[in-house]
Amino acid sequence: MKKLALFGAGGKMGMRLGANLAKTDEFETMHVEVSEAGQAAVREAYGIDCVDVDIALDGADIIVLAVPDTVIGKVAHGIIDKVKSGAVIFVLDGAAPFAGHLPERADITYFMSHPCHPPIWNNENTTEERRDYFGGISADQGIVNVLIQGPEEHYAVGKSVGKAIYAPVVRSHRVTLKQFALLEPGLSETVNGSLMKVLRMAMDEVVKKGVSYDCARDFLLGHMNIMGAVMFDQHQGVFSDAANKAIEFGIPVLMKDDWLRCFDDDEIAASVNRIT
Repeated sequence: MKKLALFGAGGKMGMRLGANLAKTDEFETMHVEVSEAGQAAVREAYGIDCVDVDIALDGADIIVLAVPDTVIGKVAHGIIDKVKSGAVIFVLDGAAPFAGHLPERADITYFMSHPCHPPIWNNENTTEERRDYFGGISADQGIVNVLIQGPEEHYAVGKSVGKAIYAPVVRSHRVTLKQFALLEPGLSETVNGSLMKVLRMAMDEVVKKGVSYDCARDFLLGHMNIMGAVMFDQHQGVFSDAANKAIEFGIPVLMKDDWLRCFDDDEIAASVNRIT
């Protein structure tokens, strides 16, 4: 068993990861949590106490930082001198390392793994599986991994941690740190999140103009399902001529001509800096 120190064990993400780590015998998990409420949550969930930082880090092979992006740098700098040579520091998001907030140390590995979250179209059978929207409980999902620095053989180590904490995992993708920044915040939040917000604003506008909430929601979500399935190669179909014409004229109304600049290097860097 590899010794794993889980920092932020009593937080929202820490509790999610801890629940899955408790199901595997691959790691000996040491829980680290600064808040009394978080310590109590860990004790209630697993019947164990959190440990001091020094105890958790003593001989730890893997250190998982399940803490907010805004404090990852501070936490990492605070423990870096206590991390053994050859250990893997594992982060859940690429923002802090992309922004350069992790301390420099050549003899350790930095690894990142992030969930894709269960897809809209899947093969889940039970209500519990279908309602696992975030993932990590019962619905299959993919993960995205980055070996930020360290020997190539540590990719397998980091990937095994990612598969354990985000289980059940059915696909694992490897990208560079820069490519991950294109995925998040670029694709998933700047573009997808903004457009999803616009969809909700549009639905609310239709409701304000007299269509009932239930009717507008049913109509929009149903069309998101079929149009999304066609658009993203889930279903072999075509849109009607009328739909294609509405899309052709709708895009220039909704989108600026240069909207793809949100994927330019400077725009991605600015977006990352805003959240770290």
